[in-house]
Amino acid sequence: MPPAATAGWFPMNQGVSMTSAARPVSGRLARPSWRDPRLLVGLVLIAASVAGVVSLVRAGDRTEPFYAARADLPPGTALSPQDVVLVQVRVDQSEYVGAAQEISGAVLTRQVGQGELLPASALASEEDYSSRPIAVTTTRPVSEGIARGSLVDVWLTVVDEAGQPSSTAIATAVAVDEVVTDDRAFAGAGAEIVYVNVPQEQLAAFLDALALDGEVSVVGVAG
Repeated sequence: MPPAATAGWFPMNQGVSMTSAARPVSGRLARPSWRDPRLLVGLVLIAASVAGVVSLVRAGDRTEPFYAARADLPPGTALSPQDVVLVQVRVDQSEYVGAAQEISGAVLTRQVGQGELLPASALASEEDYSSRPIAVTTTRPVSEGIARGSLVDVWLTVVDEAGQPSSTAIATAVAVDEVVTDDRAFAGAGAEIVYVNVPQEQLAAFLDALALDGEVSVVGVAG
């Protein structure tokens, strides 16, 4: 007779071991599908980011035509198309004169060097420009570096009754319109005549100073 079954007894030979029964079954990882919404959203975000960067770079590299001086242009120059050239640059449109603006007849209020962009602040109409070229006959040699467009100070030296000289600047930072060196100049052999552009409001005092009996010197402004 087989022994009597007791509570909690299980037959051991059931075809499945206890180790196999306790082992979890691992599921296979599914390959992502092109229809997965998360993948599509990621691709859209990447494309948008690349497009934004490309657009930003193109915008930063965009240049526009602006006027630059063909040669050194002194104050008082009435501009014409022959005085300027167009260059492609990327600058603040409010500070410089672009190709869409009319420049014929405009007058420069300051020196503009060769290749320099035309500053909008340096242009005035003929009616608003009041400086006039005045001839100054110097008693001292003019520096070789002083030429048309240079900025100079004009000094007057007078001698008082006691024989003491004193010098006064009768014009400061005025632009040279022309320098003439001629042994036949009316002021004497080897005299130099410098034409300087004097503003209208300073013109009377400047002419009064030149009428005094003194020596006139034209000194270049540093820089």
